[in-house]
Amino acid sequence: MTKTQAVSFSKTGGPEVFEYVDIDLAPPAAGEVQIRQAAVGLNFIDVYFRNGSYKVPHLPFVTGKEGAGTVTAVGPGVEDFKVGDRVAYASADGAYSVERNIEARHLVHVPGGIELETAAAMMLKGMTAEYLLNRTFKVGPETVLLFHAAAGGVGLIAGQWAKALGATVIGTAGSEDKVALALAHGYDHVINYKSEDFVGRVRDITSGKGVDVVYDSIGRDTFPQSLDCLKPRGLFASFGQSSGPVENFTLSQLAQKGSLFATRPTLFTYIAARQELIDSAKALFNVVQSNKVRINVNQTYPLREVGRAHADLESRKTTGTTLLIP
Repeated sequence: MTKTQAVSFSKTGGPEVFEYVDIDLAPPAAGEVQIRQAAVGLNFIDVYFRNGSYKVPHLPFVTGKEGAGTVTAVGPGVEDFKVGDRVAYASADGAYSVERNIEARHLVHVPGGIELETAAAMMLKGMTAEYLLNRTFKVGPETVLLFHAAAGGVGLIAGQWAKALGATVIGTAGSEDKVALALAHGYDHVINYKSEDFVGRVRDITSGKGVDVVYDSIGRDTFPQSLDCLKPRGLFASFGQSSGPVENFTLSQLAQKGSLFATRPTLFTYIAARQELIDSAKALFNVVQSNKVRINVNQTYPLREVGRAHADLESRKTTGTTLLIP
């Protein structure tokens, strides 16, 4: 048993519920790997667990889904990883820690040429972009799409990736600085939804046709307007709720607005199978190594200041990717 540090909370609420605490870390159990973390990714799902929007399995709870580091020990039965390996993950609770044990099935090897900090910054967001663009809706040269929160962590990756796939890429953002940032990351058109009617602008950009797919991680503030941006039989992909959950949704709305399709996907379903995780990570690493997608870390915070990081994320002060450094 060794001592390490982690950020946990014993009750749900605002960023003030976080506590930076000493914890006992046991040797890795069967099927587990122990890693010292180089960096931890900050994601909106962390907020949902902290504020109670998503139920935690127990209290106190160490949240965080994404990180990267170096293997320091392996438990019985682990064959794919050894001490010294550089690894990353995107779907295992407990990331807000200096060192941790993690089931080996969640890990992937980080290829040479990609820094651990970069890996921590892109795993959850990048694999989210991968499944949205390649599997939720197969984006290609004929696709016209709308991506809300274009200057966010997923949005900046998705804009570049969608452009590399040949799509016409429309985004929304909440300030002129964020509009400019998104335009520099693959978007053909970016709409400031605070000063413009994004439904009207989408209709103008598409000559009244609408888009094939809307990717919406905002939720309450953009629904049902997102449906009005779609062409008949278009797809509404709601993959987050940063402004609150979608309310008063009925299936009849899909019929009334053009026989639309709707889905509420999550990354964790799309990488639940080990081979799907490996394939998704490989696709992400390949597109980054080809320089078609750039991963920019726009904010870093010490892990012990995670409360400040959450406050900035929720108040939309951040852009792109944010890292917590143990």
